Formats: sequence, C-alpha cells, structure tokens
Amino acid sequence: MTMTVTTYLIYLLIAVPLTIWVARTLSRNGRIFLVDVFHGNEDFADAVNRLLVVGFYLVNLGFVTLFLRADKVVVDARGVFEQLSVKLGFVMLVLGGLHLTNVWIFNKIRNRSQLQAMTTPPVPPNDVVPVGAEQPMPYGY
Repeated sequence: MTMTVTTYLIYLLIAVPLTIWVARTLSRNGRIFLVDVFHGNEDFADAVNRLLVVGFYLVNLGFVTLFLRADKVVVDARGVFEQLSVKLGFVMLVLGGLHLTNVWIFNKIRNRSQLQAMTTPPVPPNDVVPVGAEQPMPYGY
C-alpha cells in the first residue's frame, strides 16, 4: 500500500466521522433555535431540522468524496501530514461556512418574524378618534 492510499484512508477515517459529529451536534443544538424561528411549531421545526441534516450530509460527504483525489503522489510521512492538513482544513472550512450560512438565513427569518410581532398591536383598539377632533391633554397639562 502506497503512502497516497494511506493518506486517502486516514482522510476518510477523519473526515466522515467529523461530518457526522458536526451534523448531529448542529441538529441537536439547532432544534431550539428552529422552534423559536417557527413560533413554537415543534413538528415543523423537527421536519426542517431533519431536512437540513440530510442536505448537510449530501453536500459535505459529496464534497469530502470529490476532494479525495490528491494532485501529487505522497512519498513520505511529511507528505501525508501536508495532504491531510490541506484536505481536512478545507473540509472544516466548508463545514463552518455552511453552518454560518444556515444560521444567518434562519436568523434573518427569526428577525423578520419578531419585527412583524412587534408591529402588530397586542389588542385591537377600543375606539377610533375622528380626524381633527380636539385631543385632551394627558395628566393635566
């Protein structure tokens, strides 16, 4: 077995479990955030969470697979570490970038829904003041 194949195996043995760990962590800890984004609708938040995990796996494992190929032959232990550092570092950057993109999108949705909630009056008005009617001064001014 050549050093290049060893590099491939080590890369897959690290990158695949790393992807699975990140997906599980994001799913478990992101559920609370999604429930808040979707106004307490837990069933909908769980469904979206599962869909996000599937998409996360497809994108990241596809990327890990496509990024498996090495441009040059690895001949020694130094080459193994150099190839692994580049490959795993890039995988981690992609994982982090996708995570930050998801958080940013759902934060925008959450902020928009909170803004709508703040602009809606909590109760309907009791009466309507006609335009041009004289308004009494509050608190005896």
